[in-house]
Amino acid sequence: MRVICAAAMIAMLAGPAYAQCKTPKTLEEMMDAKTPEQIEKEQAADRAYKDSLKKIPDAKTPADPWGNARSTDKDSREKVTG
Repeated sequence: MRVICAAAMIAMLAGPAYAQCKTPKTLEEMMDAKTPEQIEKEQAADRAYKDSLKKIPDAKTPADPWGNARSTDKDSREKVTG
């Protein structure tokens, strides 16, 4: 009886361990292989995207809406805190 229980326990523990193994490639994964034409099209699209990024002008410095509300003088800060 002990042998049967031990075999059953080993079988129960082996199931989850076996489930963690890498599964073989499915047909769907095998069909995802790209043809040279698809690779060429993707490379052309990437080049076009990078070229379009180069054409974007440099951004201006961001506007500071509260810039006028803050003083930049050291004297005014010292008077308020001092």
